[in-house]
Amino acid sequence: MQKDGIETLARFDFIATYMLANRKNGAIYTGSTSDLGARMDQHKAGRGSWFTAKYGCTRLVWFESFEEMAPAIAREKRLKSWPRQWKIALIEDCNPYWNDLPLF
Repeated sequence: MQKDGIETLARFDFIATYMLANRKNGAIYTGSTSDLGARMDQHKAGRGSWFTAKYGCTRLVWFESFEEMAPAIAREKRLKSWPRQWKIALIEDCNPYWNDLPLF
């Protein structure tokens, strides 16, 4: 990664798989990242992905943290293959009102 012509290493501050929504039972976006805090800033600013920008998915409704990226990516891929109802059940197990969860 380069910033202002200076080579920087990828950050691994908060590795996670996560789901965003625009409202309860609304559009759901699933992703993974090496820095959930920074990624949430991007999503909330409309720069996270075209899907989240188009559908207004800025509410962090579920996340799972990991020590390494590979398992986070594998979890993301598994979740993306799940039926929508399974994702809703996973969200509602820990966040029944689909609140925007705090990271810390």
